Amino acid sequence: MKNNLFTMNQYGKIIIDIKTYMDEKCINRNMLARSINARFEVIDKWYNGRVEKIDTDVLARICFVLECTPGDIIRYVDPD
Repeated sequence: MKNNLFTMNQYGKIIIDIKTYMDEKCINRNMLARSINARFEVIDKWYNGRVEKIDTDVLARICFVLECTPGDIIRYVDPD
């Protein structure tokens, strides 16, 4: 493969959605942060889909509390 520079339009993006599972469990961001022993700011980034680097330990704790799998809350969207 050549040293090409790709744009998001060419390779797609990752969507993180924990809002749905939080709503189902009636858990707000403060409750989730306390439940997994994380700062509110960390959960706020996950909640708003602004995670830059995925910490697998945080992801595992979120999945444990929300009773879901990583595949339930993280998905890949093909470029349009």
